[in-house]
Amino acid sequence: MSSVGQYVDDFEDKIRRYTGTASAIATVNGTAALSAALYLAGVGRNDLVLTQALTFVATCNALYHLGAEPVFIDISATSLGLCPHAMARWLDEHAERMENGCIHKKTGKIIRAAVPMHTFGHPVELDDILSVCEKWGITLIEDAAESLGSFYKSRHTGTIGEYGVFSFNGNKVITTGGGGMILCQSTTAGARAKHITTTAKVPHPYEFFHDEPGFNSRMPNLNAALGCGQVEYLDQFLQQKRTLALRYAEFFHGSTFQFVKEPPYARSNYWLNAVICENKEAQKAFISQMNEAHVMVRPVWKLMPRLPMFAQAMHDDLTQSIAMEARLVNLPSSASELFS
Repeated sequence: MSSVGQYVDDFEDKIRRYTGTASAIATVNGTAALSAALYLAGVGRNDLVLTQALTFVATCNALYHLGAEPVFIDISATSLGLCPHAMARWLDEHAERMENGCIHKKTGKIIRAAVPMHTFGHPVELDDILSVCEKWGITLIEDAAESLGSFYKSRHTGTIGEYGVFSFNGNKVITTGGGGMILCQSTTAGARAKHITTTAKVPHPYEFFHDEPGFNSRMPNLNAALGCGQVEYLDQFLQQKRTLALRYAEFFHGSTFQFVKEPPYARSNYWLNAVICENKEAQKAFISQMNEAHVMVRPVWKLMPRLPMFAQAMHDDLTQSIAMEARLVNLPSSASELFS
């Protein structure tokens, strides 16, 4: 029942080996993992972080609680995640590369990081985003919360940025009840992530000495035990997800609805299935008809600048994001009954 134990180590090792990352550190939830990853990347008060407006609010909550500010960049029609071309255009217009980093010309604030989110488990165009980040001296942190089991080309999501994060919330491909994970590019970074997320306590047989402000973000051993059991079924769950997605794709083929498929460069986990409707009216009609038939479908999240706490944030024209908000509908995506 403790917050430390062998199951935590075992679960971290299983995810580390599955993803091919250097180090994996378990946390209490995905938001805690992202907050710690941002902190480890040096993100702090008044820094700017590039991310997407079409995302779950947790991406931006992690920024808010560190005192950083999101800059919302449009999404790609291919991935539904952060668009590298829109990101490059915004930086060319609004930023300059200085000795002390990438600076926003108007405010003088440092653009510290970029956080693409792999929407519904579909990987973003990571090579192009990484190229933009390297050109401008920006740290890439992957919000891979929804994408366990998704691969960009031959590499698992979350392993290409300086840090990546997963969520093991109850609605994810595998769950620990709650839970998250930080993926690190090196064992040194992993050791620091472990230190920071366990209250920054310096090891000692009996004394309590903490050498910097830390996070109390460790995953309890009980949750990790569940995760160890869930990992054994991960491949089966992913196959069930793919089977369901193929059935949806076949069902909607030839209709006025466009089923959202994995990008050509990726193998997605199809965590959350979606269709794109012809227009806003078609979206509203589809949602109404399905719910009247007791089939739970829903519109995609509201764009982050429409929420009161992010209404003043900087953003580009968000053309694709606005179009998807008006047309996209999420479908029931639990595959648990497929093979019962």
